[in-house]
Amino acid sequence: MVSGGLQWRAALGMEAADRLQTFTPLSHILGAANVAAGIASGAAHRLFQRFHVDAVVESLERDRISIGIAVAPVALALAGQGCNVVVNGSSDEGACEAVAEEARSHGVGAQVTMGDVGQADDVRRIGEMIFQEFDGVDILVNNAAVRPEKPFLEMTATEWHSVLDVDLHAAFYTCQTFLPCMIENGWGRVINITGMNAIHGYQGRAPVSAAKHGLWGLTKALAKEFGAGGITVNAISPGPIRSEHTDPEMTRHIEQQVTRIPVGHLGEPEHIASLCGYLASDDGGFVSGQMIGCNGAAET
Repeated sequence: MVSGGLQWRAALGMEAADRLQTFTPLSHILGAANVAAGIASGAAHRLFQRFHVDAVVESLERDRISIGIAVAPVALALAGQGCNVVVNGSSDEGACEAVAEEARSHGVGAQVTMGDVGQADDVRRIGEMIFQEFDGVDILVNNAAVRPEKPFLEMTATEWHSVLDVDLHAAFYTCQTFLPCMIENGWGRVINITGMNAIHGYQGRAPVSAAKHGLWGLTKALAKEFGAGGITVNAISPGPIRSEHTDPEMTRHIEQQVTRIPVGHLGEPEHIASLCGYLASDDGGFVSGQMIGCNGAAET
Protein backbone atom coordinates (compact mmCIF):
# COMPACT_ATOMS: atom_id res chain seq x y z
CA MET A 1 0.00 0.00 0.00
CA VAL A 2 1.35 3.43 -0.93
CA SER A 3 1.03 6.23 1.58
CA GLY A 4 -2.46 7.55 2.23
CA GLY A 5 -1.50 11.07 1.18
CA LEU A 6 -0.28 9.91 -2.21
CA GLN A 7 -3.49 7.97 -2.73
CA TRP A 8 -5.62 10.99 -1.95
CA ARG A 9 -3.52 13.18 -4.19
CA ALA A 10 -3.93 10.79 -7.09
CA ALA A 11 -7.63 10.20 -6.60
CA LEU A 12 -9.08 13.53 -5.47
CA GLY A 13 -9.23 17.12 -6.70
CA MET A 14 -11.52 20.13 -6.64
CA GLU A 15 -13.11 21.58 -9.75
CA ALA A 16 -12.62 25.33 -9.91
CA ALA A 17 -16.36 25.96 -10.16
CA ASP A 18 -17.28 23.31 -7.62
CA ARG A 19 -16.66 24.94 -4.26
CA LEU A 20 -17.01 22.21 -1.67
CA GLN A 21 -17.36 23.71 1.76
CA THR A 22 -17.12 21.15 4.47
CA PHE A 23 -17.47 20.97 8.16
CA THR A 24 -17.41 17.64 9.86
CA PRO A 25 -19.45 17.45 13.01
CA LEU A 26 -18.81 14.04 14.51
CA SER A 27 -21.51 12.63 16.73
CA HIS A 28 -21.24 9.72 19.15
CA ILE A 29 -24.71 8.23 19.22
CA LEU A 30 -24.19 7.00 22.80
CA GLY A 31 -22.81 10.33 23.94
CA ALA A 32 -19.47 11.38 25.34
CA ALA A 33 -19.17 8.29 27.51
CA ASN A 34 -18.71 6.26 24.36
CA VAL A 35 -15.53 8.20 23.60
CA ALA A 36 -14.12 7.70 27.07
CA ALA A 37 -14.93 3.98 27.02
CA GLY A 38 -13.25 3.53 23.66
CA ILE A 39 -10.06 5.22 24.79
CA ALA A 40 -9.95 3.38 28.09
CA SER A 41 -10.30 -0.02 26.45
CA GLY A 42 -6.88 0.04 24.83
CA ALA A 43 -4.63 1.37 22.09
CA ALA A 44 -6.66 -0.28 19.34
CA HIS A 45 -9.46 2.17 20.03
CA ARG A 46 -7.51 5.37 20.51
CA LEU A 47 -8.87 8.21 18.43
CA PHE A 48 -5.51 9.24 17.05
CA GLN A 49 -4.66 5.81 15.64
CA ARG A 50 -3.64 5.86 11.96
CA PHE A 51 -6.04 4.53 9.35
CA HIS A 52 -6.30 3.10 5.85
CA VAL A 53 -8.10 4.73 2.94
CA ASP A 54 -7.82 2.09 0.21
CA ALA A 55 -11.51 1.31 -0.18
CA VAL A 56 -12.85 4.83 -0.38
CA VAL A 57 -10.07 5.94 -2.74
CA GLU A 58 -10.88 3.04 -5.06
CA SER A 59 -14.52 4.10 -5.03
CA LEU A 60 -13.69 7.74 -5.71
CA GLU A 61 -11.43 6.80 -8.60
CA ARG A 62 -14.09 4.55 -10.10
CA ASP A 63 -16.89 7.10 -9.83
CA ARG A 64 -14.76 10.11 -10.84
CA ILE A 65 -15.95 12.32 -7.99
CA SER A 66 -14.01 14.82 -5.97
CA ILE A 67 -13.89 16.03 -2.40
CA GLY A 68 -11.71 18.44 -0.44
CA ILE A 69 -8.44 16.76 0.42
CA ALA A 70 -8.62 17.15 4.22
CA VAL A 71 -12.24 16.20 4.73
CA ALA A 72 -12.31 12.48 4.04
CA PRO A 73 -9.22 11.55 6.11
CA VAL A 74 -10.58 13.37 9.17
CA ALA A 75 -14.04 11.84 8.87
CA LEU A 76 -12.71 8.34 8.22
CA ALA A 77 -10.11 8.49 10.98
CA LEU A 78 -12.79 9.28 13.53
CA ALA A 79 -15.29 6.84 12.05
CA GLY A 80 -12.62 4.17 12.40
CA GLN A 81 -12.62 4.84 16.14
CA GLY A 82 -16.37 4.42 16.56
CA CYS A 83 -17.60 7.96 15.93
CA ASN A 84 -20.81 8.46 14.01
CA VAL A 85 -20.07 11.12 11.41
CA VAL A 86 -21.90 13.85 9.56
CA VAL A 87 -20.30 15.14 6.37
CA ASN A 88 -21.43 18.46 4.96
CA GLY A 89 -20.75 19.89 1.51
CA SER A 90 -22.19 22.77 -0.45
CA SER A 91 -22.34 21.20 -3.92
CA ASP A 92 -20.79 17.77 -4.52
CA GLU A 93 -23.22 15.42 -2.80
CA GLY A 94 -21.76 12.36 -4.53
CA ALA A 95 -18.36 12.99 -2.98
CA CYS A 96 -19.85 13.42 0.47
CA GLU A 97 -21.89 10.24 0.06
CA ALA A 98 -18.76 8.29 -0.90
CA VAL A 99 -17.06 9.31 2.34
CA ALA A 100 -20.20 8.57 4.35
CA GLU A 101 -20.49 5.12 2.77
CA GLU A 102 -16.90 4.29 3.66
CA ALA A 103 -17.51 5.53 7.19
CA ARG A 104 -20.47 3.14 7.49
CA SER A 105 -18.15 0.24 6.68
CA HIS A 106 -16.63 0.86 10.12
CA GLY A 107 -19.99 0.01 11.68
CA VAL A 108 -20.93 3.58 12.58
CA GLY A 109 -23.74 5.85 11.51
CA ALA A 110 -23.00 8.39 8.79
CA GLN A 111 -25.14 11.21 7.48
CA VAL A 112 -24.70 13.66 4.61
CA THR A 113 -26.18 17.14 5.04
CA MET A 114 -25.82 19.46 2.07
CA GLY A 115 -25.82 23.21 2.58
CA ASP A 116 -23.73 26.36 2.74
CA VAL A 117 -22.32 26.67 6.26
CA GLY A 118 -21.61 30.33 5.53
CA GLN A 119 -25.35 30.98 5.73
CA ALA A 120 -27.09 30.97 9.11
CA ASP A 121 -30.35 29.52 7.76
CA ASP A 122 -28.52 26.61 6.14
CA VAL A 123 -26.67 25.78 9.37
CA ARG A 124 -29.93 25.91 11.30
CA ARG A 125 -31.48 23.45 8.82
CA ILE A 126 -28.38 21.22 8.93
CA GLY A 127 -28.57 21.14 12.72
CA GLU A 128 -32.23 20.10 12.61
CA MET A 129 -31.38 17.23 10.25
CA ILE A 130 -28.55 16.04 12.48
CA PHE A 131 -30.63 16.13 15.66
CA GLN A 132 -33.32 14.06 13.97
CA GLU A 133 -30.84 11.21 13.48
CA PHE A 134 -28.35 11.59 16.35
CA ASP A 135 -28.63 12.56 20.00
CA GLY A 136 -26.17 15.39 19.58
CA VAL A 137 -22.76 16.48 18.36
CA ASP A 138 -19.77 15.96 20.65
CA ILE A 139 -16.96 16.81 18.23
CA LEU A 140 -17.10 19.64 15.71
CA VAL A 141 -14.42 20.15 13.05
CA ASN A 142 -14.77 23.48 11.25
CA ASN A 143 -12.75 23.20 8.05
CA ALA A 144 -14.82 25.08 5.47
CA ALA A 145 -12.70 27.58 3.56
CA VAL A 146 -12.41 29.56 0.36
CA ARG A 147 -9.17 31.27 -0.58
CA PRO A 148 -9.64 33.59 -3.55
CA GLU A 149 -6.79 35.83 -4.61
CA LYS A 150 -7.54 39.38 -5.73
CA PRO A 151 -5.94 42.81 -5.21
CA PHE A 152 -7.53 44.55 -2.26
CA LEU A 153 -8.56 47.71 -4.13
CA GLU A 154 -10.24 45.66 -6.86
CA MET A 155 -12.35 43.67 -4.42
CA THR A 156 -16.04 44.41 -4.01
CA ALA A 157 -17.83 44.40 -0.68
CA THR A 158 -19.79 41.36 -1.83
CA GLU A 159 -16.57 39.46 -2.55
CA TRP A 160 -15.13 40.46 0.82
CA HIS A 161 -18.17 39.28 2.75
CA SER A 162 -18.46 36.04 0.79
CA VAL A 163 -15.02 35.02 2.08
CA LEU A 164 -15.74 36.00 5.68
CA ASP A 165 -19.05 34.14 5.55
CA VAL A 166 -17.32 30.82 4.86
CA ASP A 167 -13.95 31.30 6.56
CA LEU A 168 -15.17 32.91 9.80
CA HIS A 169 -18.93 33.25 10.17
CA ALA A 170 -19.49 29.55 9.45
CA ALA A 171 -17.69 28.66 12.68
CA PHE A 172 -19.85 31.15 14.57
CA TYR A 173 -23.01 29.54 13.19
CA THR A 174 -21.91 25.94 13.78
CA CYS A 175 -20.59 26.62 17.29
CA GLN A 176 -23.81 28.35 18.29
CA THR A 177 -25.78 25.40 16.92
CA PHE A 178 -23.78 22.54 18.45
CA LEU A 179 -22.18 23.91 21.64
CA PRO A 180 -25.46 23.66 23.62
CA CYS A 181 -25.54 19.86 23.37
CA MET A 182 -21.87 19.70 24.39
CA ILE A 183 -22.68 21.83 27.42
CA GLU A 184 -25.58 19.54 28.29
CA ASN A 185 -23.32 16.47 28.06
CA GLY A 186 -20.49 18.10 30.00
CA TRP A 187 -18.00 17.13 27.26
CA GLY A 188 -17.14 18.47 23.84
CA ARG A 189 -14.43 19.19 21.31
CA VAL A 190 -14.26 22.02 18.76
CA ILE A 191 -11.42 21.99 16.24
CA ASN A 192 -11.02 24.93 13.87
CA ILE A 193 -8.77 24.67 10.83
CA THR A 194 -7.00 28.00 10.39
CA GLY A 195 -3.89 27.62 8.25
CA MET A 196 -0.98 29.95 7.73
CA ASN A 197 -3.40 32.80 6.98
CA ALA A 198 -4.07 32.99 10.72
CA ILE A 199 -0.39 33.79 11.28
CA HIS A 200 0.67 35.80 8.25
CA GLY A 201 -0.91 38.37 5.99
CA TYR A 202 -0.71 37.51 2.30
CA GLN A 203 -0.76 39.86 -0.65
CA GLY A 204 -4.00 39.52 -2.57
CA ARG A 205 -5.71 37.53 0.17
CA ALA A 206 -6.71 40.19 2.66
CA PRO A 207 -10.17 38.76 3.46
CA VAL A 208 -8.76 35.27 3.98
CA SER A 209 -6.13 36.53 6.42
CA ALA A 210 -8.67 38.72 8.19
CA ALA A 211 -11.11 35.80 8.54
CA LYS A 212 -8.53 33.27 9.70
CA HIS A 213 -7.07 35.69 12.25
CA GLY A 214 -10.63 36.13 13.46
CA LEU A 215 -11.11 32.37 13.68
CA TRP A 216 -7.99 32.13 15.84
CA GLY A 217 -9.41 34.83 18.13
CA LEU A 218 -12.73 32.99 18.32
CA THR A 219 -10.86 29.79 19.25
CA LYS A 220 -9.15 31.44 22.22
CA ALA A 221 -12.29 33.17 23.43
CA LEU A 222 -14.50 30.06 23.30
CA ALA A 223 -11.82 27.96 25.02
CA LYS A 224 -11.95 30.28 28.01
CA GLU A 225 -15.72 30.65 28.02
CA PHE A 226 -16.58 26.95 27.85
CA GLY A 227 -13.56 25.21 29.37
CA ALA A 228 -15.20 24.74 32.77
CA GLY A 229 -17.92 22.70 31.06
CA GLY A 230 -15.53 20.02 29.82
CA ILE A 231 -15.24 21.53 26.35
CA THR A 232 -11.93 22.18 24.62
CA VAL A 233 -11.53 24.49 21.64
CA ASN A 234 -8.38 24.40 19.53
CA ALA A 235 -7.12 25.36 16.10
CA ILE A 236 -4.85 23.54 13.67
CA SER A 237 -2.67 25.51 11.29
CA PRO A 238 -1.59 23.21 8.45
CA GLY A 239 1.57 24.05 6.59
CA PRO A 240 2.15 22.95 2.97
CA ILE A 241 0.06 19.78 2.57
CA ARG A 242 0.42 17.53 -0.46
CA SER A 243 -2.62 17.84 -2.71
CA GLU A 244 -3.46 18.08 -6.37
CA HIS A 245 -5.31 21.08 -7.74
CA THR A 246 -7.01 21.68 -11.04
CA ASP A 247 -4.72 24.70 -11.31
CA PRO A 248 -1.24 23.34 -12.22
CA GLU A 249 0.34 26.54 -10.95
CA MET A 250 -1.05 25.92 -7.47
CA THR A 251 0.20 22.33 -7.51
CA ARG A 252 3.68 23.53 -8.49
CA HIS A 253 3.54 26.25 -5.84
CA ILE A 254 2.80 23.70 -3.11
CA GLU A 255 5.52 21.34 -4.31
CA GLN A 256 8.04 24.18 -4.32
CA GLN A 257 7.42 24.74 -0.61
CA VAL A 258 9.54 21.68 0.18
CA THR A 259 12.67 23.84 0.11
CA ARG A 260 11.50 25.81 3.16
CA ILE A 261 10.36 22.83 5.21
CA PRO A 262 13.13 21.65 7.56
CA VAL A 263 11.86 18.06 7.70
CA GLY A 264 12.34 17.92 3.93
CA HIS A 265 8.89 16.87 2.66
CA LEU A 266 5.31 18.05 2.32
CA GLY A 267 2.71 17.12 4.87
CA GLU A 268 0.02 14.55 4.10
CA PRO A 269 -3.72 14.90 4.76
CA GLU A 270 -3.53 12.04 7.26
CA HIS A 271 -1.18 14.14 9.41
CA ILE A 272 -4.02 16.61 9.92
CA ALA A 273 -6.48 13.78 10.51
CA SER A 274 -4.27 12.22 13.19
CA LEU A 275 -3.87 15.56 14.95
CA CYS A 276 -7.64 16.08 14.89
CA GLY A 277 -8.02 12.62 16.41
CA TYR A 278 -5.68 13.47 19.28
CA LEU A 279 -7.40 16.77 20.04
CA ALA A 280 -10.76 14.97 19.97
CA SER A 281 -9.62 12.34 22.47
CA ASP A 282 -9.60 12.40 26.24
CA ASP A 283 -5.79 12.38 26.04
CA GLY A 284 -6.07 15.81 24.42
CA GLY A 285 -8.35 17.12 27.14
CA PHE A 286 -5.74 19.40 28.74
CA VAL A 287 -4.96 21.09 25.41
CA SER A 288 -7.29 24.02 24.82
CA GLY A 289 -7.12 27.53 23.45
CA GLN A 290 -4.13 26.59 21.29
CA MET A 291 -3.26 26.84 17.63
CA ILE A 292 -1.05 23.89 16.71
CA GLY A 293 1.11 24.18 13.64
CA CYS A 294 1.41 21.01 11.57
CA ASN A 295 4.05 22.24 9.18
CA GLY A 296 7.31 20.30 9.44
CA ALA A 297 8.96 23.23 11.28
CA ALA A 298 8.33 25.55 8.35
CA GLU A 299 8.47 29.26 9.11
CA THR A 300 5.51 30.41 11.21
